[in-house]
Amino acid sequence: MLERHGVPFASLTTLRVGGDAVRLVEASTNDDLIESVRGCGQDPYLVLGGGSNLVVSDVGVAVPVIAVRTSGVTVSRGVDEVILDVAAGEQWDAVVERCVDEGWAGVEALSGIPGSVGATPIQNVGAYGQEVSDVVSGVEVFDHSAASVRSLLPADCGFGYRTSIFKAEPGRFVVLSVQFRLPISADGAGVQYAELARRLGVLAGDAAPLADVRAAVLDLRRGKGMVLDAHDHDTWSAGSFFMNPVLPAAEVPQEAPQWTQPDGRVKTSAAWLIEQAGFPKGFGADLGTGQATLSNKHALAVTNRGKATTEDVVRLARTVRAGVQHRFGVTLHAEPTLVGVHL
Repeated sequence: MLERHGVPFASLTTLRVGGDAVRLVEASTNDDLIESVRGCGQDPYLVLGGGSNLVVSDVGVAVPVIAVRTSGVTVSRGVDEVILDVAAGEQWDAVVERCVDEGWAGVEALSGIPGSVGATPIQNVGAYGQEVSDVVSGVEVFDHSAASVRSLLPADCGFGYRTSIFKAEPGRFVVLSVQFRLPISADGAGVQYAELARRLGVLAGDAAPLADVRAAVLDLRRGKGMVLDAHDHDTWSAGSFFMNPVLPAAEVPQEAPQWTQPDGRVKTSAAWLIEQAGFPKGFGADLGTGQATLSNKHALAVTNRGKATTEDVVRLARTVRAGVQHRFGVTLHAEPTLVGVHL
């Protein structure tokens, strides 16, 4: 276990903004991780994974920051499926790449997403027609309120669109490892996302080779600035800054993209709302937000052009959200975790 002091969040997050972590503890084993959390008692603390979904104020964080640096993947093979038990600190895309290489289906459309494995069930990470909740078979956690290690089944996790019990009860659970049940197959179950199907040259619902799906997803994500590249400021972001709204059908603008949900509500595109409200790609340069602008590749990402502050980022996000609210009467909600800042 390594402890450091005065570490800037600009070096710990993909958005590269934020003040200092006054005390940063890096836990490389589950025992270290649990000990660090127990040591906080009833006092608040912040768990840090890959830093790809986090926006921290310019003031920084005075409470202990516990960085999850655990590693390890255990594979249990069956006749037609595998179960992976993956440490929370493993890098998500490295796990996806291995799954594709090994012929384990179910996460190939989640290629290129930055961050750690432990964060994926918290956010119920999803993209291009797949969500991790589709393949999660269990989550091992330290339940801080009960001071015990627990194994949660999917039904216990409260999975929904970009949410879970872990997100709904912040500070209670620390993810130690995640178990995934994946079928053994050279092809996926079927491409569900129209844009991805077009890129692959298949019909929606048709299967495609896992390697082809991964390559197509990475290509699509690069085109939107959603694959990390230190030399490309369009990727200096927290990914999609706003979630796609899920609304009663009557509240969705008639001309907006629409996807009917199982509960009868309709999901629409936050990026479409943003652009139609008058905020094109690259917006922000003349807003007085310093070097924070919308990505030149995707209007849904707020980016750091090199010297942005958190205040720059938040001011731009507030402007965009207010404009969408004024134009369409729809309130956008932030997808990243906001620490010390409010929209």
